[in-house]
Amino acid sequence: MIGIVGYGALSAGTRAAPGIRRLYLLPLVLMLGAFLLSIGQAWSAAPRLTIALGGMTRQFSAEDLLRDPATVEIEVPQDIAYGRTMRYRAIPLAVLLRGAAISPDQAIEVMASDGFVATLPLDLLQRQPVDSGSVPYLAIEPPDSPWPMLAGKSLSAGPFYIVWLRPEVEGIRTEQWPYEVVEIRASDLPAKRWPVLAVDPKLPAGDPRRAGEALYATMCLVCHRLNGAGSADLGPDLNLPMNPTEYFQSDALHAYIRDPAALRHWPGMAMPGFSKDALSDHEIDLIIAYLSHMAGRKSPAP
Repeated sequence: MIGIVGYGALSAGTRAAPGIRRLYLLPLVLMLGAFLLSIGQAWSAAPRLTIALGGMTRQFSAEDLLRDPATVEIEVPQDIAYGRTMRYRAIPLAVLLRGAAISPDQAIEVMASDGFVATLPLDLLQRQPVDSGSVPYLAIEPPDSPWPMLAGKSLSAGPFYIVWLRPEVEGIRTEQWPYEVVEIRASDLPAKRWPVLAVDPKLPAGDPRRAGEALYATMCLVCHRLNGAGSADLGPDLNLPMNPTEYFQSDALHAYIRDPAALRHWPGMAMPGFSKDALSDHEIDLIIAYLSHMAGRKSPAP
């Protein structure tokens, strides 16, 4: 403001030399530059959701989605991230997928900021709110009313979080509730995209190791690669260079999957335990059977 007043007085009463005019204009330029920079930084720092579907990429801020007329208030009785009833402003995922040219044999990858990547079946994501089955929504954290912090973390599940109404109808798993979402994109199904994840094709159709493969794709591939295959970067590869069945006894590995902190703990550990509702003992055994089988099928993804 001193520069503005000073320059006005000079211009009214004298013909200031060019150097003096520049001197008094300098604070104006600096102030304007700082103002524009602060706006640009605020805009770029605002969390944005990227949706890449059918050859088109779009970005949305929380404000964009909260203004959408399809956004409604929902109540989630058994929220996975918070372990209690939560209320959200949310938009049906089917609305975000509407009009996108997605192949029926594709799935949807949902990427989180920490490297967690959930692969969700396309048919479920296209469910409408009026349907009687499980219906997915994208919950949106209002910038002026942040959600609670997650247990043991210094952040919330926002700014974007996939939640489900009536998840029990379709047997939606805990790993199909990705939070801290940054991107939603179409991709080939894991078995097609990464053949090195597949069990020996000679195994009978009903072999339990095939069921273990399906469980691994849903519950483990969200954090871990196998044979270098997968999109996640949160946990280590579970076959290269060594498979956990090669250095864990079966009972110890079962206990570790059930509750890692019961066997070992370190400050940076990220793997959660799984309740019996999330993974039964039989299902853990199926995953272990798949891992044991894959220990003999080490083949890095091309």
